Amino acid sequence: MLQGESHSYVTKRALVALGSNTSPPGQQPADLVTAAIEALRGRGLNLVARSPLFASPCFPKGFGPDFVNAVVQVETDLAPGDLLSLLHEIEAEFGRERRARWGARSLDLDLIAMGATILPDAATQRHWVDLPPADQARLAPGQLILPHPRLQDRAFVLIPMARIAPDWRHPVLGKTVSEMLAALPEAEKTAIVPLDQGESAAEALAKPAARA
Repeated sequence: MLQGESHSYVTKRALVALGSNTSPPGQQPADLVTAAIEALRGRGLNLVARSPLFASPCFPKGFGPDFVNAVVQVETDLAPGDLLSLLHEIEAEFGRERRARWGARSLDLDLIAMGATILPDAATQRHWVDLPPADQARLAPGQLILPHPRLQDRAFVLIPMARIAPDWRHPVLGKTVSEMLAALPEAEKTAIVPLDQGESAAEALAKPAARA
C-alpha cells in the first residue's frame, strides 16, 4: 500500500492494459493475455468491460517480438498501490521476470488509470508526462504515477481503450481517450492490427496492417 493510503478504498473503475510478446511452447501471447484477463476476475476484480485483442509492433522498435495487447476495465475497492501489487503478482504467476526495461515479456499488466485519481499529485504527474523522449528511455518513476504518464503517447493502449472507455477523460490533460487517440500520427494507429476471432497472433501479424 502506498504511503498515505487508507486500508479501505471507495469502489472505483480501473483501466488495466495487458500485453505479451513471449510465451511458453505450445501457447501464443494471445493465449496468455486471455488467461490473464480471467486471472484478474479470479482475484476478486469485477470485470466490467474488455477490449478485443490487438497485435502491436514492439515498443521501442527492435526491443523484441511484436505484442498482443488489450485493455480491460475492472471495479475494485483496492487502493491503487494494492491493485498495482496484485497486478505484479499475476505477472509473476505467468512467468514475468523484470530483468530489463522494455524487454521481451511473457505478460505485462499496467495500471493505466483509476477513475479521476491523480497520484502522487498533478505537478508530479505532469512532470513525467512532459519528460523528453531521451529521458523517458533512461528514467523510470520510483512511485506509482496515475494516470500512466505515457498513456497519451501509445496507440497500442489508446486503441483498445477506445473500444471500452472512449469518453474517459484524463484528469490532468483534460482530454478524452478519443481525443488523445485522434492526436496520434496515422502511421502509429494503422500499425495496430485487430486479431480476428480464432486467429493466432502469428497469423494476424503476418497480414498487412489494418486500421483499428
